[in-house]
Amino acid sequence: MVGSVHLSVSVPGFSCLGAQSSISTVLLRSDCVLYVRFGVVSFNCPHSLKIFCFSSHALADLPLGGIVDVPLAQTGEGIAECELLKWFVQEGDQIEEFQPICEVQSDKATIEITSRYKGRVAQILYVPGDIVKVGETLLQIVVEEAQVPTLTAVVSDNPSPTDDGFEKAVSLGSDPRKNSIGGVLSTPAVRHLAKQHGVDINDVLGTGKDGRILKEDVLKYAVQKEIVKDPSTSLTAGVEKQFLEGEEDQPSVSSVVGHDYEYEDKTVPLRGFQRAMVKSMSMAAKVPHFHYVDEINCDALMELKASFQDNNSDPDVKHTFLPLLIKSLSMALSKYPSMNSCFNESSLEVVLKGSHNIGIAMATPYGLVVPNIKNVQSLSILEITKELSRLQKMALGNKLDPVDIFGGTITLSNIGAIGGKFGSPLLNLPEVSIIAIGRIQKVPQFGDDGNLYPASIMTVNIGADHRVLDGATVARFCNEWKQFVEKPELLMLHMK
Repeated sequence: MVGSVHLSVSVPGFSCLGAQSSISTVLLRSDCVLYVRFGVVSFNCPHSLKIFCFSSHALADLPLGGIVDVPLAQTGEGIAECELLKWFVQEGDQIEEFQPICEVQSDKATIEITSRYKGRVAQILYVPGDIVKVGETLLQIVVEEAQVPTLTAVVSDNPSPTDDGFEKAVSLGSDPRKNSIGGVLSTPAVRHLAKQHGVDINDVLGTGKDGRILKEDVLKYAVQKEIVKDPSTSLTAGVEKQFLEGEEDQPSVSSVVGHDYEYEDKTVPLRGFQRAMVKSMSMAAKVPHFHYVDEINCDALMELKASFQDNNSDPDVKHTFLPLLIKSLSMALSKYPSMNSCFNESSLEVVLKGSHNIGIAMATPYGLVVPNIKNVQSLSILEITKELSRLQKMALGNKLDPVDIFGGTITLSNIGAIGGKFGSPLLNLPEVSIIAIGRIQKVPQFGDDGNLYPASIMTVNIGADHRVLDGATVARFCNEWKQFVEKPELLMLHMK
């Protein structure tokens, strides 16, 4: 039967009877034909109809269907991409405004991304380990404010009981799987598997609940299209765990007949701080370095450190040599400010930094990172100790903020904490100097009376930018620092 009905409705920004209305989107069962033009509905259908009218004018401030894209925002100056570390939400989760949704890592810091919207997660587009460029969409959210109005039109000529399944109507001539909000129903791990095999997931028929596409569906489709031969080889254990936690697969070893083993190679992509090291060290290698090596007697330093620890009343504070070396280094920088500078190659200018932001190279499970202690010249040794402890904990937990990493003026690398007498460090550009200190060793030394005595000796290697610093300046600076370390009472004399 063909009939017509006039809809008298009131929808903000839209009128089905208004002359300004155009053909609206209508959601119907596949056995119905219906058009809406200027408020008149013409159709051929034996059922009662539930019509959904969407107005582009009414929803002008919201994306189509109430779905908003959440892109990767700019996380810092010069940052073009980040690695996705982990998700805090899953598809279908209800989230609040400013709730953390994921954690990403740039080549400078680890950042939590929060949601600007309140709603439901419709689709997650990346899995942990993916590289996401700034501006690309991380996930899509159905915002709660975008609930579209619904209209009901009943045929007056030959009404019939409403079909229970009719409320799940879909657009005419469309694939039901492609009308789910956010695309096809599947987890990011399954989409990642489809991407690995070059499969368009929209072409895969899902066998899960509500048409959800499973891993088996992707592999079955890939076998049918002769993309893969054996689907069992593509099913790896722990895919879901990798999605939630961002854990790497461990290298596998397959045994063969006899007691020999066939060891498999593994390609490991460099991410986060490791990618940053590739860039920074490649740039530093182009700079003309020279290195100055000297030995410093640390007997007095060891006594002072032991005295601090003996009189320590705070169980959360552990006194080490490093804060003393950092403070004495700052004292020497006050006399030789060119060591605490940055070089601008394009303008051929040297900026003498007013603050002593001393960076400390730290080896972490996530790679080498160099946070810095700000304004060391204004801090006490105890304050330096506490700040150093905070930075170490943050670095080990991969929780350093960008402010902890930016703004360094000189770098200290305590390679001796691991081992070795000294290293030959490369500059942390645009800084012009870096210092590597080796472990403190007990060695025999001749005293002024000609007798041999045990001495605690530390070897230091100062790397300098030879475009800015000359050997004499570095040698004089090292002598100044050396006297503060060997005679720590001078720190008291010169401290402000």
